Amino acid sequence: MLRRPRASWLMALTVCAMCAPAVPAGEEHRLLAIMESELKLSMEKLEAPDGTKPYFLQYNVTDEKSVTIGATLGALTFDDASHNRYLDIDLRCGDYTLDSTHQIRDQGFGGRMGMFRGRTSLPLEGDALATRHALWLKTDEQFKQASKRLAQVQANVKVKVEEEDQSDDFTREDPEVYIGKFIEQKIDQKAWSKRVKKWSEAFRNHPDVYNSSVTLTGRVNNRLAVNSETSKLQFGRGWWRIGIQASTIADDGMELFQYSSFDAHTPEGLPGDATVEAAVKQVIAELEALRVAPLVEPYTGPAIFMNRASGVFFHEIFGHRIEGHRQKDVEEGQTFAKKIGKEVLPDFLSVTDDPTKAKFGNIELNGHYLFDEECVSGQPVHLVESGILKTFLLSRSPTRGFTKSNGHGRAQPGLPVVARQGNLMVESAKQVSFPKLREMLKDECRKQNKEYGLLFKDISGGFTTTRRFGPQAFKVLPIIVYKVYADGREDELVRGVDVVGTPLTCFSKILATADDHDVFNGICGAESGSVPVSAISPSILVEQIEIEKKQKAQDRPPILAPPIAANSK
Repeated sequence: MLRRPRASWLMALTVCAMCAPAVPAGEEHRLLAIMESELKLSMEKLEAPDGTKPYFLQYNVTDEKSVTIGATLGALTFDDASHNRYLDIDLRCGDYTLDSTHQIRDQGFGGRMGMFRGRTSLPLEGDALATRHALWLKTDEQFKQASKRLAQVQANVKVKVEEEDQSDDFTREDPEVYIGKFIEQKIDQKAWSKRVKKWSEAFRNHPDVYNSSVTLTGRVNNRLAVNSETSKLQFGRGWWRIGIQASTIADDGMELFQYSSFDAHTPEGLPGDATVEAAVKQVIAELEALRVAPLVEPYTGPAIFMNRASGVFFHEIFGHRIEGHRQKDVEEGQTFAKKIGKEVLPDFLSVTDDPTKAKFGNIELNGHYLFDEECVSGQPVHLVESGILKTFLLSRSPTRGFTKSNGHGRAQPGLPVVARQGNLMVESAKQVSFPKLREMLKDECRKQNKEYGLLFKDISGGFTTTRRFGPQAFKVLPIIVYKVYADGREDELVRGVDVVGTPLTCFSKILATADDHDVFNGICGAESGSVPVSAISPSILVEQIEIEKKQKAQDRPPILAPPIAANSK
């Protein structure tokens, strides 16, 4: 599921995509030596009463420093800074062919995902004895679980029917050694607090906006990793975001929200005051327009997904279904498991996922990383070439015919690693200008005898169902939607729609694209937690799309006028 932060839980390219700059060698962090020493000891000495030993062990340490500053109506609501250090352990018993992480069929989530590791806090100051103690204790716990689970795996394999996918449980990879600088990014919190407060003041003059906030969020993550295959890594990255959020309630009870954000790898990469202030004004204008916009009824017909919205569309409908573990899991729908070498998209479309790209034009990409969580370097993967499916996004869990990772094993601290998207990029060989695409939309409306088509300008996120027990369907959540009339009348803003459908049908309906690639930066939530991602796509014209009514609350707007109403007069 792709999402942008909200008050509650929430792609031939025409612009040059730049590679990440080389990172100078850094001084090796003292924790690495401690991690290597404990790992060696565990691999040599750990043994269960029945003779079981670990065949693979990896320690991941994430050192995270974060800052969050928020304000509403010109008043500071939070100003926090924190420092945490987390340990993750991947310990496997058995061998590369069959190990303790193998899916135990008919055991639900636990059977699918293996062991839920859970993150362990480590001492922030790097005290050697305390750090060794934490490593020792957590390793012992994980070994006992893994040795016990291996016996369960072996029994399950014997009593169940032969598995359709006979792939090994773990890939063999060459060791990676990389020592980059330990990243430090600091800001003047007092100065940033003043800026955030000032930006949020604009909402004081708009009483129809019931909730609003402006936030600065910064995270600097440094990762240390060692494993029994002699990989040793030290690298880091920063992620900074200015987020502008606002919501209201229409007279009919429908809750409406709008969101805008700016992402960068450093605080210096964030925009200046004028750009943020303009974005605040746009959020307010769009939200107030939505509040009085008419509801649209369920509809099937032609539509345009504008570039950023198209990126979300491909992320949800295509990206999740070509993640490698979904081709192997017997409880997954396996939409594309046996379609390698076959046409899955129109022949003018190609799709690549490339986490090595730090920028697209001048936009910094959320989905950039150097190494994944399994000590494999991030790699560009050409998933679809001229409509033909070539491969999957792969972690170190192999699947039919694919015995190597391509660096897409990702997870947030504490959760099991699975194959995930990074920077998903859609390329098109059938491009026209955006004005021409609009004319093609009107032509398609006339062809289908439709009064209007739909233009999806912005989408907040979406989700998709990939499990066999549910429909192989998706839903994307538009924010800004226009009716585009075939007779040339002015576009009309509408509200209250969700886009629904099934993937194979939708892909077959894409008619053409524009030449206007843009970036959607977001956070994707799935089995391995929340990871930063980007989707880059041009606007696309779809022959037929289906929309349904959005869920609507029944509460009336507030009875009394808000206190800021007097301020707006």
